[in-house]
Amino acid sequence: MADKKRIVVIGAGISGLTTAYLLYKKGVEAVVLEKNEVVGGSIESISENGFLFDRGPNSALETTPVISYLVDELNLKEEFLYANKKGNKRYILRDNKLHALPMSPPAFFKTKLFSAKAKLRLFAEPFIGRSDNGYYQSIAEFVTCRLGEEFLDYAINPFVAGVYAGKPEELSVKSAFPKLYALEEKYGGLIVGTIRSIRERKRRAEVSKQSAKMISFKEGMQTLPFAITNALGQKVITSAEVKSIEKEETGYKVIFNFKGSLKSIKCDAVLSTIPSYAADNLFSKFDSGVKKHFDAIYYPPVLVYYLVYKRENIKQELDGFGFLIPSKEKKSFLGAIWSSVIFPGRTDDDKAAFTIFIGGARNPEFVNENREELLKRVRKEFEELMKINNDPIYSAERFWEKAIPQYNLGYIEHENYFDEFEKKNPGLFLSGNYRGGISVGDCIKNAEIVANKVFGKMNN
Repeated sequence: MADKKRIVVIGAGISGLTTAYLLYKKGVEAVVLEKNEVVGGSIESISENGFLFDRGPNSALETTPVISYLVDELNLKEEFLYANKKGNKRYILRDNKLHALPMSPPAFFKTKLFSAKAKLRLFAEPFIGRSDNGYYQSIAEFVTCRLGEEFLDYAINPFVAGVYAGKPEELSVKSAFPKLYALEEKYGGLIVGTIRSIRERKRRAEVSKQSAKMISFKEGMQTLPFAITNALGQKVITSAEVKSIEKEETGYKVIFNFKGSLKSIKCDAVLSTIPSYAADNLFSKFDSGVKKHFDAIYYPPVLVYYLVYKRENIKQELDGFGFLIPSKEKKSFLGAIWSSVIFPGRTDDDKAAFTIFIGGARNPEFVNENREELLKRVRKEFEELMKINNDPIYSAERFWEKAIPQYNLGYIEHENYFDEFEKKNPGLFLSGNYRGGISVGDCIKNAEIVANKVFGKMNN
């Protein structure tokens, strides 16, 4: 055991905990330091007054075998949930009406979400050539060129708001949606690429995000980080804010504040999984240029608004995941998830729970509004769309000052710099949802990649 390698993982979000657990299974001593009292990072599950709601990610897509591995390893099969099949239907708002997003060719031709002109425009997509430099091409430019402006306005614009709380005019298509861009890059087009890529995903045991099953747990998403923490035991230290990292002759020393007292721990390597804006001061002493790249990553504010109503007061049929709102509809919020439709146990059967998202990169100025007036306006708009004729019986909110990192145009410059930083500073590793994807599934998948990379370098 004297020769056992030790790594300090900074941050007990899903990225840090999953990587630490995978390294622990490889025989590496992984110590996780978390500044907050509770683990999970942006994953927060709250139970109040008989209602269960997730204040951050409400679900994950089962896109990697690592998820089922963790469920098996951590004995979570009894807690594990697949989404209700009703949750497969998504709605998009157009002309103040909810339209189901077509999920098949016949449904596409029947839908009123897109005009006849937009539908015909789709037939031109296979004949459009490859574009150049996707890192500096926005998703808006990419989609307009390949599919037309209407498809951008009423499919991609709301989709981007739902995933990134972002603006398609600012997000890099290749950094933010690498698999989408890869269809054009590798196969020459989206339609042909979608067909040909299915076979390759099967060989890699991967599932596309379009067909992957949605998952959660009986007590909410925070079940997973809690279970990993229990498995790692005393190796996860909460209320431990890292203050500095010192290079030593044979490794590193991490100094942290633990409940008012400075402590330190020696290790062979350090992995940071905290947000880029929180990591800048820890690593700038090793490379003064890294701070500029950390600080340049934009995290817009998001307000999560949770509402519960009696089902008898809701006239809109609850038969889907929820709805997203295009910018052109000019509403005060980005969209809403029908939480109690997707997973059981979120409310009693005679009630319905909804999670509404406000702000993001589309409207960061909402932080300057009077909160009470903003929520009143949002609620009114929501109730009109959902045909609700009475007040909610419960409400709650969670404000995220810096919510989701935006993989904006030129994001490759940050990615390349972080790669170079790791090469120049052996034993220091950077991870988290600003690298490799923002979703829970992306973070778990990337944790396996990072764990293998760390293990390989620590054992060279």
